[in-house]
Amino acid sequence: MFFASFIKNSATFATKTILAKTLEQHINHYFRESERLSKQKLVSSIKEDFPHWSDNTINMYLSKLKKEGKISTPSKGIYELGSISLFNPEVSGSLKKIYNKIKLEFPFITYCVWDSAWLNDLMQHQPFKHYLVVEVEKDASEHVFGFLNETLKNVFLNPNEEIFNRYIQNLDDVVIVKNLVSEAPLIETHKIVIPALEKLLVDMLADTNLFSAQQNETRFIMKTAMEKFAINKLKMKRYALRRNRESEVEKLINIGLAKKD
Repeated sequence: MFFASFIKNSATFATKTILAKTLEQHINHYFRESERLSKQKLVSSIKEDFPHWSDNTINMYLSKLKKEGKISTPSKGIYELGSISLFNPEVSGSLKKIYNKIKLEFPFITYCVWDSAWLNDLMQHQPFKHYLVVEVEKDASEHVFGFLNETLKNVFLNPNEEIFNRYIQNLDDVVIVKNLVSEAPLIETHKIVIPALEKLLVDMLADTNLFSAQQNETRFIMKTAMEKFAINKLKMKRYALRRNRESEVEKLINIGLAKKD
């Protein structure tokens, strides 16, 4: 009985894999006349080729293709082909070491780590310096700062503009510990929790001291990010609302979409 169940499950998995691959092979064909399609139009085209598929089945495979970067949703209810990939920056050995040190010492807190150099590929002019950043839930940030300060040099907690100007900009190998905004969009890559790109793009507008090198390129960065990566604009807008930057984000998104068209 177990063997029969195993065979049945294996056959089902194989069938789903074949169907997903089949849709992937068709997807370029649906966009042959237009770079963008409404969900209604795309689903209608799929049903012409796969009349036995239910709406749930189609939604499942569209979600899979979106996660793989094969298609993207530049706005609600609109699909386009993805020359687009998922945001998956390289996490350096130094950043991994910091993340794992915190995880061992504070296993139950919420935090993420990132490198300001991750935005360099989206910029025209490359900054001379970069920072390693640890964002920690507010109640634990001072404890994490004290812990890291015992073994690392040049660690700063929630630095203001004066601290940036007087100290940080003149130092190398800086680690910044700052409060993590609640419900911030985070992702996990190789067992390391990092900010989603949507979060970094909003923070770029809110944390002008930390992102001082990006302030003259916010339009270019947003446009490039939208061209290169699959971005969930609804997620970005929700986070922007929490950071009181919704109008600025909306404006940059519209500029980016207009330039893509």
